[in-house]
Amino acid sequence: MKLMEYQAKNIFQKEGVNIPKGKLFYNLEGLKKQAEKFEGKGVAKAQVLAGGRGKAGGVQLTNSVEHARKAVKSLLGKRLITHQTDDKGEMINSILFEEQVDYSKEIYFSLLTDREKQKLIFIISSEGGTEIEEIAEQKPEAIKKVWVDPLCGLKEYHVRELFLHLKMEKKFYKNFYDFINKIYSIYKKYDTSLIEINPLVFTSKNDFLALDAKIKIDDNSLFRHEEIKKNRVITEDEKYEVEAKEKGLSFVQLDGDVGCMVNGAGLAMATMDIVKHYGMNPANFLDIGGSSNPKKVIDALKYIKRNKKLKAIFINVFGGITRCDDVANGFKTALKELEIDVPIIIRLTGTNEDEGKKILKKLGYEVFTDLKKSVEKLKSVYEKIK
Repeated sequence: MKLMEYQAKNIFQKEGVNIPKGKLFYNLEGLKKQAEKFEGKGVAKAQVLAGGRGKAGGVQLTNSVEHARKAVKSLLGKRLITHQTDDKGEMINSILFEEQVDYSKEIYFSLLTDREKQKLIFIISSEGGTEIEEIAEQKPEAIKKVWVDPLCGLKEYHVRELFLHLKMEKKFYKNFYDFINKIYSIYKKYDTSLIEINPLVFTSKNDFLALDAKIKIDDNSLFRHEEIKKNRVITEDEKYEVEAKEKGLSFVQLDGDVGCMVNGAGLAMATMDIVKHYGMNPANFLDIGGSSNPKKVIDALKYIKRNKKLKAIFINVFGGITRCDDVANGFKTALKELEIDVPIIIRLTGTNEDEGKKILKKLGYEVFTDLKKSVEKLKSVYEKIK
């Protein structure tokens, strides 16, 4: 679960991490009073989940009260198109208006989970304010990575290693040590998979301050964070994915035109690979899981059918815990409820395979056991569609 900047900063403030003074606005009411507190010198920041806001015009410095009003007005209700969004962009429903801060140093900072090494990784660079991908490409030596074993926890030598990379005066080490430990505490307490601050700045008051904030919380831990879950902001892109998860499905919309319905994440990935290998483009990742629940098949086909570019549907089921006859019955019911006007190719093998095939053949569908033959059939059907 991604948090908006203001939500991440609320957590920072609660846990003692310094953030700029500011206020969230959904309209212009009260903005004048807030801007006057900063003598007009503020920063209007579009609250969207996509990165790259600054380059897309979603972050605007203001130099007067009237300028602040114009900046906020120009952003609210508009769509912000960044490198992480599609051509439609992401709707700006709120603006975080903050004070401008004097600082002497910009730092890139992040803490995330390195799944490959099964450790936490701190990443820091004195080249803050720039996207980490750009830093890695242009000045890889400017990036310092420190891994922490979660079983042993954060040690002082980890913090010293990070601090030495910044080449700052020793007298500022204590402030840095306090900051790192507060972030580490947040990482554990809120079950985060990512905390990123870009830039983290060193202010004229010798404090480390989070000028920006990005937090991702592990979806599997949300039952422990009901208050955060309740205030979740769901973008248009995530809407169907979140809905599908609540129905026991793993669904991700893609840009292709071949809908895929599969049981098991590994088989779903392999199915997309083979569809791509044969020159077609998968329209989605969709894992119905291991449950023998026909309702899941109905829900799955509803999500697939929403794709306006859809040219064909490929159902690939390897019955283990999932029973082939349950999938077939779910498909039969779905055909009564849904109007599906694209070809459907079905591969069915495993538990209760024969029963499932009988059900589908009565509906007039050819059912394959061999994966290669089923994809070749899909390819031949696909090529006939204009």
